[in-house]
Amino acid sequence: MNMQALMKEAQKMQKELQKTQKELENTVYEGSSSLVSVKMNGKKELLSINIKVDEDIKLDELELFQDMIVVAINDTVKKIDNDKEKKMSKFGQGLSGLL
Repeated sequence: MNMQALMKEAQKMQKELQKTQKELENTVYEGSSSLVSVKMNGKKELLSINIKVDEDIKLDELELFQDMIVVAINDTVKKIDNDKEKKMSKFGQGLSGLL
């Protein structure tokens, strides 16, 4: 393979990498715990929090809600990371960790 063909292949791969990265950034991910769900984009920006209202919940259970929000956000971040790893792995081992 000559150098010019190698450069063309590298440019093609770079364009595919940028396209995949943009796709991941624009994807909306949702994570949840029992009473809380959150939505984040692939840039890990929080888009929304939804708390299921339950008549039996009292203000003294606020700490429980806070814990549920943390669980839901962490669940969403894990989904983003897994999807990114899966989609970026086609560009080479270890490359997805750089992005």
